[in-house]
Amino acid sequence: MFEIGIIIILAYLLGSIPSGLIIGKTFYGVDIREHGSGNLGGTNTFRTLGVKAGLIVSIADILKGTLATALPLGFLFDSELHPLIAGVFAVIGHMYPIFASFRGGKAVATSGGVLLMYEPLMFLVMLIIFFICLYITKYVSLSSILGGIAAFIYALIDGDVPLIIVVSILVIFVIYRHRANIKRILNKTEPKIKWL
Repeated sequence: MFEIGIIIILAYLLGSIPSGLIIGKTFYGVDIREHGSGNLGGTNTFRTLGVKAGLIVSIADILKGTLATALPLGFLFDSELHPLIAGVFAVIGHMYPIFASFRGGKAVATSGGVLLMYEPLMFLVMLIIFFICLYITKYVSLSSILGGIAAFIYALIDGDVPLIIVVSILVIFVIYRHRANIKRILNKTEPKIKWL
């Protein structure tokens, strides 16, 4: 039980690493929370600091989920904790990071990192759906939600019960964190990307 507690805390702390804040302040002298959507995730980093910074932050946020999900798998610990549970705590850390006044990202990249570790093919399918939707709609938020829904359908077909439960939770996180974006899409005020 003690080991499980340690893994959960480490997973949350990994998720709490504010990649966007670190990259913005260290290399650009910018706190991205004061620009754009005020969000610490990859999308706001792309908008505020450009493609290079956006890619770095997105990859870092994915890896947070991947590393956290790997924690119970015997790399550092030999635990009975299901790896997806550790992944969920990393996503919670990403959304509500203790290192950034609990103002974090929207759960997309770190959730993807969880799935990358646990079910790489699902991650690939989700990524393809995301970019197809992004190409068609030019909305990052809508593409993120649709990618999450695609992952949920994949989980249902796969039949892995823990995966179905966790993906359901992650999709709820993503939709909840994008509720303002959904309103803007309905009002036709959501910004579209211009680079694709």
